[in-house]
Amino acid sequence: MINTPFPIILASQSPRRQQFLRQLDLPFSVCSANIDERRHPGEAPHDLVSRLSDEKAAVVAKEHPQALVIAADTIVVLGDAVLGKPADAAHAREILRQLRNRQHFVLSSVTLVRAETGQKYAALNSTTIRMRNYTDAEIEAYIATGDPQDKAGAYAIQHREFAPVACWEGCYAGVMGFPLYDVSLGLAQFGVHVPDVASVCAAATGVSCCATL
Repeated sequence: MINTPFPIILASQSPRRQQFLRQLDLPFSVCSANIDERRHPGEAPHDLVSRLSDEKAAVVAKEHPQALVIAADTIVVLGDAVLGKPADAAHAREILRQLRNRQHFVLSSVTLVRAETGQKYAALNSTTIRMRNYTDAEIEAYIATGDPQDKAGAYAIQHREFAPVACWEGCYAGVMGFPLYDVSLGLAQFGVHVPDVASVCAAATGVSCCATL
């Protein structure tokens, strides 16, 4: 376990983000932030995802000023539309049909903050995704698993049976919601150094870390 000079708090209930931090061998606790995640009128997608990550970090940091707070947000962008988590199965079906055989972008923002010192690190990660031409029957089988319900864009790139993605360019971990290399760079700014993060990322995702490509 890596020794840290201050507590680390993950501002997220996401099981995937928690698992990623565990694989970095970091001690941490979880404290989620309840914020209004609606998009502001005219707000660009990259501004939206960065703002949400920043706001989550700020809310938790205010309650825990001595801790290092790590927050993140991930959105799926198709054209001018931001595709969030589906409201129900019908919405998931609609989203997956929209994405089918098309290119879109996944934006993941991470924010690290210590309120006690006023120090902040923020990074925005963008990955280009091309979906394969999956069938309606495959969509229905995937929806039946329940997996789309807590995923931005109604899919998980790592789902082995559905395997919706034909190809991607960028950060696989970012598409999963937590760009590990960016997180490691942020941690280093606070004096917390993660050894060989590329190997940790590859082990966590099953693909080569974007930092080595």
